[in-house]
Amino acid sequence: MRTLLAFVVALGTAAVPAAAQNAPTASELAARVQAHYVTVKDFTADFTLMQTSSRLPKVVEERGQVKVKKPSRMRWTYQTSDKQEFVADGTRLYSYFPRDRYVTTSPLPKGDDLSTALLFLAGRGDLTRDFTAAVPDEQPEGEWRLLLTPKSLKADFKTMTLDVDRATLALRGFTVVDEQGGISRFRFLNLRENRGLSDKEFEFQIPKNVEIR
Repeated sequence: MRTLLAFVVALGTAAVPAAAQNAPTASELAARVQAHYVTVKDFTADFTLMQTSSRLPKVVEERGQVKVKKPSRMRWTYQTSDKQEFVADGTRLYSYFPRDRYVTTSPLPKGDDLSTALLFLAGRGDLTRDFTAAVPDEQPEGEWRLLLTPKSLKADFKTMTLDVDRATLALRGFTVVDEQGGISRFRFLNLRENRGLSDKEFEFQIPKNVEIR
């Protein structure tokens, strides 16, 4: 999240893959994904993350677990790298970097402000209202890919691409491209929806003897 896809456009119908020809329109797919996600009150998953950026000497690969509960609660626990943790408790966002022994904290944006792409996962915003949607010609097998460009000038990302299961519309992954061209590609495994997560699972206690920034 500190450093939180270009698609080839077909020049003619003959160049469009069969999967894309059978895809729903962008507005239909956005509405369907939004309608499904409204029914998801919380979810848990294992995740993998690959990040590329001109500021990074090589591809950064991470993995861990994520818990999300609407509204505005998330916990990302990294099992690799610095084992950092990112927690949104409904009102504030905490970023914990144990190796460097510091925590940053800031208030979450109010209302439906989608300044950060990850807030969509926590029930902030609406796909059909807040984004311009497109369906890329290149579609993964068994999934639908939806390219979203935020309408708000406050957004700190350029595009967000969702990959959802074709049968259930469950989220399989998403990719965020920031204004500097950095790419963060998340994939979810073992995703389970509507687990009945408690608010206590999103509480964060600042560890002793760490710097608060």
